[in-house]
Amino acid sequence: MKNFITILLIALSFTAISQNNAENLLNQVSKKIKNYDNISLDFKYTLENLSEHIKQETKGDVILQGEKYRLNILGVTQLFDGNKLYSISTEDEEVTISSNVENDKDAITPSKMLSFYEDGYTYKLDIKQDINGRKIQYVKLTPIDSNSEIKNILLGIDEQTKHIYNLIQTGNNGTKTTLTVNSFHTNEQLSKNVFTFDATKYEDYYINNLD
Repeated sequence: MKNFITILLIALSFTAISQNNAENLLNQVSKKIKNYDNISLDFKYTLENLSEHIKQETKGDVILQGEKYRLNILGVTQLFDGNKLYSISTEDEEVTISSNVENDKDAITPSKMLSFYEDGYTYKLDIKQDINGRKIQYVKLTPIDSNSEIKNILLGIDEQTKHIYNLIQTGNNGTKTTLTVNSFHTNEQLSKNVFTFDATKYEDYYINNLD
């Protein structure tokens, strides 16, 4: 409780300038990201809920180019070609096809992962940490929508590179999800078919077309 009160007093003291500083930092991140033709990430994804005794960790990777993406996680490949979303499960030998309209405003999809904060949130500077020699400045984001299932998000930004280091999302149900970027590559030479679904590779799969 004492630490909470101390943090609260500090936050109140800096509220007037934190919003502006946080906005400047986020704008720098957004500007840099938008200048890249494509981005490739390897990441660790952690989900935990202490009250439910749940903790899951997995690794994944994603390639992003504009709205298009190719995501591999939990044995499933999600491929969005800008029009349709293909979820390919090799274990189940199933492909689910849908129009990806992203109706869930709370969902942080791969295509929004590095720019989701531009709309729908208030933000302010949070703690700064030294992680493996890197200065990581956290920005705390709170949804404007009072009905959001998200309580808050901490966005960790490398002060030197202006790249996102991690994202910590806390839900109102106590579930915390953390995405930590292990590697960050930009402007790579991509195959012209990297975002294209090749139906001939999955002729023996069950096709679940939701359109």
